Amino acid sequence: MTATDAVLVLEDGRTFRGEAYGAIGSAFGEAVFATGMTGYQETLTDPSYRGQVVVMTAPHIGNTGVNDEDPESGRIWVNGYVVRDPARRVSNWRATRSLDQELAAQGVVGISGIDTRALTRHLRERGAMRVGVFSGDAAGREHSALLAQVLEGPRMKGANLVGEVTTAETYVVPALGETRFRVAAVDLGIKAMTPHRMAERGIETHVVPAGTPLREVLALEPDGVFFSNGPGDPATADTAVELVRGLLERRVPVFGICFGNQMLGRALGFGTYKLKYGHRGINQPVQDRLTGKVEVTAHNHGFAVDAPLDRVSDTPFGRVEVSHVCLNDGVVEGLRCLDVPAFSVQYHPEAAAGPHDAAYLFDRFVELMQEQKSGDAAPANAAVPTEDTAPTNNTAPEGGA
Repeated sequence: MTATDAVLVLEDGRTFRGEAYGAIGSAFGEAVFATGMTGYQETLTDPSYRGQVVVMTAPHIGNTGVNDEDPESGRIWVNGYVVRDPARRVSNWRATRSLDQELAAQGVVGISGIDTRALTRHLRERGAMRVGVFSGDAAGREHSALLAQVLEGPRMKGANLVGEVTTAETYVVPALGETRFRVAAVDLGIKAMTPHRMAERGIETHVVPAGTPLREVLALEPDGVFFSNGPGDPATADTAVELVRGLLERRVPVFGICFGNQMLGRALGFGTYKLKYGHRGINQPVQDRLTGKVEVTAHNHGFAVDAPLDRVSDTPFGRVEVSHVCLNDGVVEGLRCLDVPAFSVQYHPEAAAGPHDAAYLFDRFVELMQEQKSGDAAPANAAVPTEDTAPTNNTAPEGGA
């Protein structure tokens, strides 16, 4: 074996051999695939990918290099990176370095030159699973020893990762122009473009750590509270769920995306479950059931909310309907509360990277806060939960929707 040799070993024993890409060493995590043909820099720096080894389905990666404007956070969060055909040279006027150099500088182990189509088909058939990527000296070890290391790693189901990615301290993203609203954004793994999208709409965003208690959130006197995307199993995030419940009781407008959608779902009493291989990419078709419009949207989730598609549900916080659905597999992609000011979607409307079809959701949040602020919101007729009636997490069995 040479210093450039690398090997990828899945937990079911299947192995792919290629060349080292990025840092030399070993990386472990859940093997998932992302279908975006562009936006790899935003993908790498999305905190929602914590704990995962990302396989890029697009065969050619790295041609636009890396710049300092496009990252969605201060670092790369993926545990490992898998590509088929890395760019030989950077070809973009904004690039300051190559992707290979950036991965190496941040200690991210990757592999290139493997059949990512075959790997993706395997993951679609068998499901997301634990994986190890080994390069350099580690790649020369016996297959049985490498597989044993993979099997020692933790599974994504039951993983509590929010604490690893949330901000340590509150920070403020000011509004662009006149400040119309103040929003508390609970950082479960937030991307930088999200508060920027709110700033464009006159929102001053106070990004707070995931464990911030209700009293401190309310002390900010927010017009609304936003719950961000994030990594891990939503069934582990009890603190965030309790915060959502406290806000719903007080009729504070709530908007959640991705992990935040799952927090709202759990707060309303719905369960969550793990998808077979998840949705990751910037080309997922979703229908807004309110308007009938089909949107192409950006996704990054391996879990989903278990809510009925065929009826309005009664919850301790009033009536709730599924507002959006994935047209590929029927997975719940959004919730809308009819009796309290709250809604959420399972995808990423900030479009970093991805299409802008879902940007209107930030406008819906503005409208919701404006209605609540002016007293035009619909009267509450939802029961106020008590300790005896508060919803519980009815986790559905693992599997597809």
